[in-house]
Amino acid sequence: MSRTVSPIDLVAYRVGLAASSPWLEIALTHSSYAAEHAVTSNERLEFLGDAVIDLAVADLIVTRYPELNEGSGSLVRSRVVNEAALANAARRLDLGAALRVGRGVVKEDGARRPSLLADAFEAVVAALYFERGYEVAKGFVQSTLAEDVALARRDPGDVDPKTQLRQWAEARGMGTPTYDVAATGPPHEVTFRATVRVGGEVVAWGEGSSKKSAESRAAQSAWLERSDA
Repeated sequence: MSRTVSPIDLVAYRVGLAASSPWLEIALTHSSYAAEHAVTSNERLEFLGDAVIDLAVADLIVTRYPELNEGSGSLVRSRVVNEAALANAARRLDLGAALRVGRGVVKEDGARRPSLLADAFEAVVAALYFERGYEVAKGFVQSTLAEDVALARRDPGDVDPKTQLRQWAEARGMGTPTYDVAATGPPHEVTFRATVRVGGEVVAWGEGSSKKSAESRAAQSAWLERSDA
């Protein structure tokens, strides 16, 4: 009788890791599951994976699209390295089916949340980095996101809210906006509230299911409330 292929088997095959990889197991473990079973969550891997993805995408932009300058290259990268885009990449890999989440998240079908999926993608990239090295991790990121970069390059003017606000503030001599984020609620149902300061003053706030989404919504609110709108 043939062995049933599990979601983790499929993810491992698509990523290029063994299904038994301890790094992959951690990468697919949400904090809600970790809290219930006293195991390690993927939060620290998210942190590293974010940096690896950022560098790999920047490398792809510089080497493949020499016509893009620093400004337009940054805009392209911002359209690819964000919660929505990384969540889409996670969906293509079907990471949600393999993600270990707590009972509360399962009840709410929370494994489909963009924030959880984007974080899982970052963590999987970090697992690949630890197990097979940066070059392999870079190759995986670039092959997975190459089409996203190509599409973003065609119209880099569609900027994410944080980049849009930063460019506006810096152009007016107000410096780079800063964000303060606070989290409330249980581990499986955290709500993040971000306040954004421009020129040292609080100008807007936003809430979301992740730090990134809260900051993005705060930036969007600040952009809509800007003085020259």
